[in-house]
Amino acid sequence: MTTHTPTTATLTELLDLKGRVALVTGAGQGVGEAVASMLAGQGAAVAVNDFHADRGERVAAKITECGGTAHAATADICDPQAVASMVAEVERELGPIDILINNAGNAGAVTEALKPLPKFWESTPEEWEPWIAVNYTGVMVATHAVVGGMVGRGYGRVVTVISDAGRIGEPDLIVYSGAKAGAAGFMRGLAKAVAPHGVTANCVALGAVRTPAIEPALRDEKVAQRLARAYPVGRLGEPADPAALITFLASDAAAWITAQTYPVNGGYSVAA
Repeated sequence: MTTHTPTTATLTELLDLKGRVALVTGAGQGVGEAVASMLAGQGAAVAVNDFHADRGERVAAKITECGGTAHAATADICDPQAVASMVAEVERELGPIDILINNAGNAGAVTEALKPLPKFWESTPEEWEPWIAVNYTGVMVATHAVVGGMVGRGYGRVVTVISDAGRIGEPDLIVYSGAKAGAAGFMRGLAKAVAPHGVTANCVALGAVRTPAIEPALRDEKVAQRLARAYPVGRLGEPADPAALITFLASDAAAWITAQTYPVNGGYSVAA
């Protein structure tokens, strides 16, 4: 497998992911689906993970119908045994994992059944747990399952999707903010540990992106307009917006980029 470097390749060659295997968590809809599709479009074989089997199978089938290579990989990323089994399955079906996109978020598999958290001082540890599990622990679990192989082979890309809540804090999302900030800190430490072995680790921090998680709120035109006004570019993000940067970070074009957090947020906040 050829590894391109900026001194010897065109940008097209650097972005070419043919021969690479990618695992995208929470890829059954929204940003994860867009990332999986874009990686496949660049030639990667993509494992489409989702807790809900039907979602992963739908996205994998869509990629295959478009001429790509994909495999639906069902697992709860917060469960180490389930993730280990999933990784073994993916490697049997597609080959060793070169690219990991930690995208699963919100409150994981139980998101749709959850009510918004009360004020932090009125909440309980039981209410915190789903948010911490998927946004922090799940990132560590999935990364732990694949990064050793990357180190051993001397190549890898890990990209974790966090949130602007983890960068600037959100008063109504305190536990979520903390979990996302924790994931970013974990990635910075990981990046320095694995850099000598040809593995990079970065984060992409999102503002509000039009996904199934927020679509119900956007049906209220006044709410949609108010949210859009918070963004200097005048609109919410679309899944393809972060997917483009994530794909770049997963490629050889980003070989000298590691331990960074890049906001994709329409100007909502500024990275100093």
